[in-house]
Amino acid sequence: MKICVVGAGAIGGFFGTRLALLEDMRVAALARGTTLVALRDHGWRLRDGGELLQAPAACASDDPQELGPQDLVIVALKAQALPALAPRLTPLLTPDTLVLPAMNGVPWWFGDGIAALAAAPLESVDPGGGIARALPVRQVVGCVVHVSAAVSEPGVTALRTGRRLIIGEPSGVDSARVRRLGELLTRAAFEVSCSTRIRYDVWYKLWGNMTMNPVSALTAATADRVLDDELVRAWCVAAMREAAAVGARIGCEVRESAEDRFAVTRRLGAFKTSMLQDVEASRSIELDALVGAVREIGARVGVATPMTDALFGLTRLFGRVRRLYPEQPGP
Repeated sequence: MKICVVGAGAIGGFFGTRLALLEDMRVAALARGTTLVALRDHGWRLRDGGELLQAPAACASDDPQELGPQDLVIVALKAQALPALAPRLTPLLTPDTLVLPAMNGVPWWFGDGIAALAAAPLESVDPGGGIARALPVRQVVGCVVHVSAAVSEPGVTALRTGRRLIIGEPSGVDSARVRRLGELLTRAAFEVSCSTRIRYDVWYKLWGNMTMNPVSALTAATADRVLDDELVRAWCVAAMREAAAVGARIGCEVRESAEDRFAVTRRLGAFKTSMLQDVEASRSIELDALVGAVREIGARVGVATPMTDALFGLTRLFGRVRRLYPEQPGP
């Protein structure tokens, strides 16, 4: 089986190494810079429980044309990078290629099948619909990643916690191709659930991290300190209520309370969110897919989101001042 991982960062490196360790897999990488050099020199590398796992990369290139058609394309990019790159990915696809987006936030395929959203692409995540044209929804298997990992050096992923994946058809059907993909990922040591409500699974994860990520980026606080401040926590609760109200309008009703979700977060301890790590590394922030999409969907379905708007505006300005978010007007 030919697999290509697009974006060999922390999550991409985790997928790539675990799959490349299977003898019958040829796992290539679309990468660039020092990561590309490291993959060519050393192959896939993953630190897991103190052990360094290593497997050859079938091919590593910054040119999709060189990699050619694949059976499975795993997209492990930050959401803001995909609109520019997606049109270049067509050489990786045949009509039968599966596309698995291992990404945070609202994905480009999310509005497909929802009457209030299907008429036009979500500009916050797929401006002009370019991603959907390049990566058609019919070839997508939805994915939610519950993994904490980081890049310890170029080309080396360090797994912190978790290996759980939820996968499912955007249409909600129980399909043979999802079950086969689940079996493959299980062989690669992932903990896989096949879901018939993957859109809800995406929204639930978003609901849990749409506040913690930007608030930690703004304050440089670890998650425990965010939750310990009663005023900040109350603001997060208000924004999460808005997101829950939006979700209820699109068939993604969240029945837990924000405090229930915070109890789960507290068990993870004093960790830095992915957005805070991006700020500290001077990388662009994944704001639109995590917060901007909630505002946009809320506007489409008639739910006011003043707390979410404030969170988005403050974080957008913070990012622009530090050149971590584009200057052009956001959604």
